[in-house]
This record gives sequence, structure tokens and C-alpha cells, in this order.
Amino acid sequence: MKKLVNSAESVVADALAGLAAAHPSLRVDPVNRIVLRAAAPRPGKVGLVSGGGSGHEPLHTGFVGYGMLDAACPGEIFTSPVPDQMLAASAGVNGGAGVLYVVKNYTGDVLNFQMAAELAEEEGIEVATVLVNDDVAVSDSLYTAGRRGTGATVLVEKIAGALAETGAPLAEVALVAEEVNARSRSFGIALTACVTPAAGRPTFDLGPDEIELGVGIHGEPGRARAAVGTARELVRVAMDALHDDLPLGGDVLVLVNGMGGTPLIELYVVYAEVAAYLREKGATVARRLVGNYITSLDMQGFSVTVCRLNDRLTELWDAPVETPALRWGR
Repeated sequence: MKKLVNSAESVVADALAGLAAAHPSLRVDPVNRIVLRAAAPRPGKVGLVSGGGSGHEPLHTGFVGYGMLDAACPGEIFTSPVPDQMLAASAGVNGGAGVLYVVKNYTGDVLNFQMAAELAEEEGIEVATVLVNDDVAVSDSLYTAGRRGTGATVLVEKIAGALAETGAPLAEVALVAEEVNARSRSFGIALTACVTPAAGRPTFDLGPDEIELGVGIHGEPGRARAAVGTARELVRVAMDALHDDLPLGGDVLVLVNGMGGTPLIELYVVYAEVAAYLREKGATVARRLVGNYITSLDMQGFSVTVCRLNDRLTELWDAPVETPALRWGR
């Protein structure tokens, strides 16, 4: 194993120290292990909090900033953060208008954020929770009851974050987050497994000519193992799965996401095939992102997320954002 780490035990803490040094707009609390906007809380603004296991960067810490999250709670690699982290983040961003939790549908995240919400309510902080469950690959998995939360998390955080910046109330911000999730579907394909620093070996076995269709962001099994195909063939598998679940049409937002180890040139090949498929279905790509936004360490592969837009969601997507990993309009 070759990794740019000091030790497997310190990798998350060391990465947070680097994040703080690189981005003065953030405030990293190493004791509670949370990342907040330097200016948080803002009186009268709904605070957005999310989090999950590390190893998916830039999710979630890279999306803390104007127009997105107010705080993120990173756990250990592929391990949920704990309720105390979430409670500290909630207190740190509560400006009196309540706090919205954006939670990917993984059992550890769901249970711990639920416990944190109960603790926050006891301290007088109003909390609403939105569950992201956009992955159409499997209905249940090793880590979830129901669908997994994947690429739509980025879209929910961006669009709900934009609305929160306007001073909208908690119920309205939660409602738009739920709408984005309901309009979004995702599917991922792995060409290789990832290697965690602690294990030092691939998290699952793939033969030299095998891929995993519908893989999860921790390397969980998908729908099937298959032989390696062309980018066009693999994209069609992913897009057929999305279209079968939510017919694609009208204006859409597309996220072609790398898993951490895929060169950008390959992601653009994938995007070209995604765009061609959507044209066939009569959909118009109104907005798009191509790059690494929700990763699995060094896994090679890609995921596609498609969100069916309306005028309001498009306006909120276009609103200014300034975070380490996503920025425009300021």
C-alpha cells in the first residue's frame, strides 16, 4: 500500500488540520471534530449540518461555506460520526431559526443524527431532518434499510443551502431539500475496489475483467458483477436504471461523479455518453457538474446523478456558492 499519510490512525485529524490551514473561511474544531463556517452562526438563518464517514471528500467538509453547509461532521474512514459531534455542530450554527440535518441513508448516520436531534431539541434547538436516498441500484444493502444516499446529497446541500441564505424558515428549507431528493436518482459503477489506510488492501475482490454494477460509496455490492465494457455500454446500464425508476425528460441537472481514482478525461468520455442518452430520451441538460464530488478514496469508476429541474430549483442551483469544492457567482 502506498498512501500519503503519517499513520492510519491520524489520517482524519491530519486531513482536518490541512483543511483548516488551506481554507481560512472555515473553522475546524479538532476537539469535537467538526468543521464550521468561520462566521457561524448567522442570526435568523437556518443552519445546515451534514456529515458521514471520511473517505468521500470533498463530501461533506468541502461543501461548508456560503450557499451550502454551515457545518460538517466527519467520522473516521467509512464510519459514521457520533451524536456528540452532531450536537456540537448544531449548537455552533444555530442562529435561532433552527437546524436542518441532511442525512445520507446509511444506518449509522441515520441513528446517530436521530439521537443528535433528540439531544438538540432538549437544548432548545429546533431540528428538521431530510433523508437522502437516491441510489436506484438496490432497495436494501449491507448498510441500509431502503435505498442508499449518494450523489444527490451534493444537490440537496447546494439547493437547500441557497434557500437558507435567503432567510427562509426551517420548514421551507426542509421542503425544498425533500423535493430535490424526490426528483433525483443515482447509479454507480466500480472498475476497482478502494483501499482504506487501516486495512491496506482492497475492500472487496474484483477480477481483472470484472466490474461492479450499482456499487455503493463504501464498496457495498450492487446489482451484479459484469465484464468490463465500453464507456457507452456502461453508461447505458446506469442510465437505463435511472430512466426505469424515474422517466427522464424536460430540463435536468446532471452530475457525472468520479469515485476518486478516475482520470478526468475518462469522466468527460462518460459525460458525453450521458448527454447523448438524455438527448435520445428528449431531456435537456440544463445544468451539469463533472468531477470528483462524492468519492470512495481511490476507487476507479463513476456514478451518474440526474435531477429533474423546475424553474425554482434551477434558480436556487444558480445562486452564488463559495466553498472549498464548489464555487460560482461571488
